[in-house]
Amino acid sequence: MNHTTTTITVETVVSVPVEKVWKAWTTPEDITQWNQASEDWHTPNSTNDLRVGGKFTSRMEAKDGSAGFDFEGIYEEVITQQRIVYSIADGRKVKVTFSTEAGGTKVTETFDAENVHSVDMQRTGWQAILDSFKKHVEGKWRH
Repeated sequence: MNHTTTTITVETVVSVPVEKVWKAWTTPEDITQWNQASEDWHTPNSTNDLRVGGKFTSRMEAKDGSAGFDFEGIYEEVITQQRIVYSIADGRKVKVTFSTEAGGTKVTETFDAENVHSVDMQRTGWQAILDSFKKHVEGKWRH
């Protein structure tokens, strides 16, 4: 069977240095503060073994308890403060890059689309999480 995987890219520029952006992206205590696409969802717990072959899990739940799932994967590449590549549980690949730009750090996520939700819905959801990340990091470190 020959099918092409659709990839989706979302990005943001965070107004803090890359070392702080990297720390917030990879530290479970920070992940639980920003990893949600909307105010009615949250991540009550997160684990992260940040190394090639290491596993991460973030428990994502509706705050009212009506729904939840584990977002988890295995790291394939980790280059500190530059790039993370991982496979999520369903086999899709995700690449996250961190690059220094004037005034901050650009975070770019490229991921394989899944077949359940529309590309637009997936892009909107992942962008919302990235926007939540930006808000958290800038609120924590920008003075």
